[in-house]
Formats: sequence, structure tokens, C-alpha cells
Amino acid sequence: MKLSGIFMLVLLFHYPAFSQQVADTAYNPVIQQPMYKPGEGPVVFIDEGHHNFHTMNGRYLTFANLLKRDGYNVEPFQGIFEDEKLAKGKILVISNALNEINVHDWILPTPSAFSRSEMDAVREWVNNGGSLFLIADHMPIAGAAKDLAAQFGFEFSNGFVFDTLSTGPDFFDLKDNSLASCTLTKGRNDAESVSRIATFTGQAFRIPEDATSILTFNDRYVNFMPDTAWVFHPETPKVSAGGWSQGAYKKFGKGRVVMFGEAAMFSAQLAGPQQLKMGMNNEAAPQNYKLLLNIIHWLDGLLE
Repeated sequence: MKLSGIFMLVLLFHYPAFSQQVADTAYNPVIQQPMYKPGEGPVVFIDEGHHNFHTMNGRYLTFANLLKRDGYNVEPFQGIFEDEKLAKGKILVISNALNEINVHDWILPTPSAFSRSEMDAVREWVNNGGSLFLIADHMPIAGAAKDLAAQFGFEFSNGFVFDTLSTGPDFFDLKDNSLASCTLTKGRNDAESVSRIATFTGQAFRIPEDATSILTFNDRYVNFMPDTAWVFHPETPKVSAGGWSQGAYKKFGKGRVVMFGEAAMFSAQLAGPQQLKMGMNNEAAPQNYKLLLNIIHWLDGLLE
């Protein structure tokens, strides 16, 4: 299929749905072995202080509910990142933060969503034993998180990654090594293991030498770098995304870091007038929720 055809289908599926995505509250997959009894797990913060597209009671409601059912105490993190406030949590989830200037205008430039003092605070918190789960989608959101990711050695690209041969979700599979066989895909037992993961567009990023890629693009993927979100033309800069990651993890000091370049994969949303299922509730992504739980368990220090 020609790239112009891919763009047309992607735009029809994604762009009109941005203002119409709501949480699928009926999505409640079975957790065979909850990690904790209800409410006995540590605090997981979900950031809501940086114009986040995904929040605890919004598009990440099902994300939060899944963790609560696993025994975690999930709370919104409001305001700026400060040492005293961060110390009250074990895991910090930041999903699709934005700088104020890009909330309504998805165009370049895309400055950081976080101040220098906030990034220093998060870095020090992780270094001292905290766990960061940073999720940043395609441009302009990747650009807003780029400086924070760089604190841990990751290089976000602030682009859009497309499969040049097909449309729809992108698949990462153990069979072709695009999905890594690692701690986060094996879980505690066979019931928690994953063999295939689906994502829904997003960005690609480069990882440091001491990180492990969970999701790795092959050579059929291309990274487009537009100056306006969802606007592509023949002159739009592009490079191969082969070998780049869309999900990776590493230890940092006494703490842990997980980075992902796609956010919808950990949501369960109903998009547009037709209430299309997008995320963990999509029929193409039956194992995504297991990967999410494995990520949280690793960030909690319970998977090695």
C-alpha cells in the first residue's frame, strides 16, 4: 500500500476521535493472582499537573482501575514535582504531558512540559529508589517529554511512526523478536506471560546501552517528523525507525525507569460516534493489560 493511503486511513481512524475518546468502564479483565489485597499495595501516582491528555479519572480510568484491582493505591499527582510530594509515592506514572502552549496548538515548537527544577527532582527521586513510568505519544507530546527522558539517557524523536506495509494497530511478537523475551514479558508465571502486543501509532525512540528494549521496530517502519501533528506532505522529513524502540526499561541508581512511546495501548477507550474500542479493550490487544501489570510489578521491585 502507498504511504498516502496509509495516512488517509490513519487520519480517519485517529484524528477525529481525539475529542471523543472516553474510558471503557465495562473493561475489567481477569487478574488471576492480584499482587496485593485491596488497598495494601504502595502508592502509584498518575500525573495530572502538566496538561496531561491521560488522567486518572479521564482516559486512564481503566488503567487506574486495573491497578486498584491488583491491590495498589492509585492517586492523582497534582501540581509540580517536588521532593516532599514525590516521597509519598513508590511509582510515578506520567502519560502524555504537554506544555501549556501546545494544549490547543499541536505545532512546533514543543517545549518541555516540565521545569528544570521538576526534572531534577524526578531524577533525584528515582536515583534514591523511586520508579518512573514515562509514557509519551507522538508529536507534540514526545517533544514535551524529551528533556525528562534525556535525564535517564533516552532520546525521544517527537515524530509519528507508521508501518509502510499495512494499516491498523502495530504488532510486536516474540516470534520475530520485535517483542523481547524478558522479565517484563514473562511475568511471574505462564499465566502472566505475553507473546504479542499491539500499539496504536505513537513515536519511536533510541535507548541507552544499559536499557532493554521491550518493543523494537523492524525496517518496515518509518518515522515521520511533521511540524504540525497529523499533517503530512511529500517534503515531511522521515527516517527509518528500524531498530528503534517503542518501549524499554532500565535501572537507574537505586530506582527503576520504564519508557513507552505510545499511550493508548495502556488505556481502554471508546472512540468517536461509533464507540470504536481502542487500547487494551481492542480485540487486537488481548495481552496488553498483562504487560501493564508486569511493568508495574517490575517498577515495584517484585519482578527480577
